[in-house]
Amino acid sequence: MVSSEAAARSDGSLMSLTDRYLQIRAATLSLCEHLVPEDHVVQSMPDVSPTKWHLAHVTWFFDNFILKSHLKSYQAFNEKFGYLFNSYYYSEGEMHVRPKRGLLSRPTVVEILEYRANVDEAMQDLLFAEASNTEIEQLVILGLNHEQQHQELLLTDIKHVFSCNPLRPAVHPALSVPPATSPEEHVFIAGASGIREIGATGGGFFFDNETPRHRTLLHEHSIGSRLITNGEYLEFIRGGGYETCGLWLSDGWSVINERGWARPLYWSEDHRSEFTCGGERDLDLNAPVSHVSYYEADAFARWAGARLPTEAEWEVAATESAMKGNLLESNYWQPVSAAGKSQFFGDVWEWMSSSYSPYPGFEPLPGSLGEYNGKFMCNQMTVRGGSCVTSTDHIRPSYRSFFYPDARWQFLGIRLAKDGS
Repeated sequence: MVSSEAAARSDGSLMSLTDRYLQIRAATLSLCEHLVPEDHVVQSMPDVSPTKWHLAHVTWFFDNFILKSHLKSYQAFNEKFGYLFNSYYYSEGEMHVRPKRGLLSRPTVVEILEYRANVDEAMQDLLFAEASNTEIEQLVILGLNHEQQHQELLLTDIKHVFSCNPLRPAVHPALSVPPATSPEEHVFIAGASGIREIGATGGGFFFDNETPRHRTLLHEHSIGSRLITNGEYLEFIRGGGYETCGLWLSDGWSVINERGWARPLYWSEDHRSEFTCGGERDLDLNAPVSHVSYYEADAFARWAGARLPTEAEWEVAATESAMKGNLLESNYWQPVSAAGKSQFFGDVWEWMSSSYSPYPGFEPLPGSLGEYNGKFMCNQMTVRGGSCVTSTDHIRPSYRSFFYPDARWQFLGIRLAKDGS
């Protein structure tokens, strides 16, 4: 993540780092415009964090990693906030346990907004005073990309919270229903083979887990031309997919039976509707299936006589697609395929068959920030592509994320691959 980024305004002129900072911070608050204070507090499961916790945690990042060490005049808003809003940086001190974040009725939403305003004012002072300090610039850019990741988490978390409410409220009441479209024919396209390079290439921001760029061997394979749709997944359900133990990994078979899974997370029991960020909607059979676990994606692939792609297969194919211009052009909320645009990725995160592991020669960032990615490279599966609620700044072929194989609350979907040409 050593590269700087130059953001552009709508008129094509370059945006200063201060303007970029203010833009991203304001975007986070805009996602909460239709929420009331009570919405900000609820934690519906251990993986979900309350909205106000996200608002405070991303602010703590700037507070703790930048202001305290680089602005001499800075006075912390509340020294106890480090304990409440540190996420997993153990080298920075102890923290409130994650599953109990929803028990924090205090500090209030108002106090957290005041905390954000206090930090924003101090950050503007720092950026003005240290305009040519490249070390601070790199830390700020990391903090902004970190906040963009939490913008996505904020949306997926509040969606889960609202899904637990019998009133089925919308995250944003003005969200329109995408126009009905028919998916392109699903075909398998021959992928590149031989020695190829993957990993971040520079020229913009990237996280440390996208590095170093390295060579890898690709065997002959083919990869699905598009994502699997709700309609195709419904065929898997009706074909007994959830009752056929031979399709499932042992852990997956245990999970679906212990938890009673028989459909994607937000589908209704009769498979006619789906809970969305816009509330309850008729199930769109042509939209990409979403909110399925790795276990479900793997079982579907086996049922379809295929498998999930490897990271390297996927990235090479995505890079070729990006070179053709088939990248995400929309903003939050609406997958571009639903708008009738052709693209390879950006609708839902796509499960890979690759475990989340370090690239050869990977080195985490020095100090506490080395805890950002490296320590999670165990027992999780990689996902690629980004989703309809991922910041468009992050949609790139080398972008990697990771989840435990039973995770479903993120926008997680399926692309198939096969061995051989």
